[in-house]
Amino acid sequence: MSGEVIVIGAGGHAKVVISTLIESGLKVKGILDDDNKKLGNNVLGIPVIGKLDLLKTRDFKVAITAIGDNEVRKRIVEKYANFCKWTRVIHSFSYVHPTAKIGEGTVVFAGSVIQPDVIIGNHVIVNTGARIDHDCRIADYVHIAPGVKLAGAVTVDEGSFLGINSAVIPNKNIGKWAVLGAGGVVTRDVSDFSVVAGVPATYLKKKRVFNG
Repeated sequence: MSGEVIVIGAGGHAKVVISTLIESGLKVKGILDDDNKKLGNNVLGIPVIGKLDLLKTRDFKVAITAIGDNEVRKRIVEKYANFCKWTRVIHSFSYVHPTAKIGEGTVVFAGSVIQPDVIIGNHVIVNTGARIDHDCRIADYVHIAPGVKLAGAVTVDEGSFLGINSAVIPNKNIGKWAVLGAGGVVTRDVSDFSVVAGVPATYLKKKRVFNG
């Protein structure tokens, strides 16, 4: 990928996205954020140059989201999909096997390992030090938090969040828009919109249904 990248979001997550872009040899043109308090500030020396609607009027060409919340990230991507091209970024200190497939808008942070024949969808966060073993399937808008470990052939459906240092044993499925609490260990399938936690992970409650 060539050219300058615009980053969407000026929160803490943006620091890691920007550092990953820079480590990958890319130039960050600026940051967009709808929070008036952030306009004119900077993140790691990169200025917040305006609100998201600038995507509609300025020819930024290449953008990436720096939004940790899966629902918010999906809304932004769908709203501005026709105004820019989404790029993927993979930190140079991560390992991605050549057979793995990674979708647009996805960010792979430092220390992550992605093994053979993994398929990762669009606008996914593979956070610091995550481990994704062979034949896993990760759908769009998933957030895999730091230190998560997925054994072989795990499926994670759209929009799910896997908390820091959680783990999933082989061949299990995490349903769409589910939440796995920090340190939880999944030993059986997790249904759509479920919140689970603990070792082994047990059902806590049902999330509201996300309608986009």
